[in-house]
Amino acid sequence: MTTDKNTDVRDSVRTHYAAISTSTGSCAPGCCGSNPDASLALGYSETELAALPDGANLGLGCGNPTAIAALSPGERVLDLGSGGGIDCFLAAKRVGAKGKVIGVDMTPEMLQRARAAAQRMKVTNVEFRLGEIEHLPLADGSVDVVLSNCVVNLSPDKEQVFREAFRVLGKGGRLAISDVVATAPMPASLLAHGATLSGCVSGATPVAELEAMLKAAGFIDVNVDVKAESRAFIKDWFPGSGAEDVVASAVITAQKPGRACCAPGCCDS
Repeated sequence: MTTDKNTDVRDSVRTHYAAISTSTGSCAPGCCGSNPDASLALGYSETELAALPDGANLGLGCGNPTAIAALSPGERVLDLGSGGGIDCFLAAKRVGAKGKVIGVDMTPEMLQRARAAAQRMKVTNVEFRLGEIEHLPLADGSVDVVLSNCVVNLSPDKEQVFREAFRVLGKGGRLAISDVVATAPMPASLLAHGATLSGCVSGATPVAELEAMLKAAGFIDVNVDVKAESRAFIKDWFPGSGAEDVVASAVITAQKPGRACCAPGCCDS
């Protein structure tokens, strides 16, 4: 994909999510999830949602990556495409005061919303940074876990996203994300519909290609667990389009080789 095309895709996605971040009503079709209560269907518990700052839960995503990451106190966590901050705030509770959570998002309006929520709740172990997930504003080996929730499919350069995730992870660090994957060839009707890209459908990658990308980036223990039950909520993204027949949510995990960190600062030892 050319640089100009990549820029067009990012601009389209940024515009879409900027509108969501400032909307008080329903949003466009797709994984936008105009009803925040939809998060219950994605794997978040009522207890988790009740503890969130106002405005953090926008009903976005296709799973609960903090649940699959098995976060521990003291870990350093990165959330790719952090949006309103829902997964960052949940991760912050799990890693505790000695841990650190960084959310990266390319949409200023989303960052403003997330930062305001953090300030209201006086959450001090979370930081939100402006940046593209293909060019992360983090140092090499600076985090233990990389999370993401229905964001990588939006990128026009997924190989670069995984290379960057690998770079910022310390030795033994892990990737644990929720995303949509293609389970069948994408029909022309969905590819021609511009909203299906920002709506988390037409950018989905087939499982085999996704596994190959992760391994090429250097990851080991790659696993893509497709959740067939996700079709129940995906059918509501673009009603009548048949999107649920060609994409599904998946839990994607992988690890960076090396000795896992046991304390902050040990990753380079």
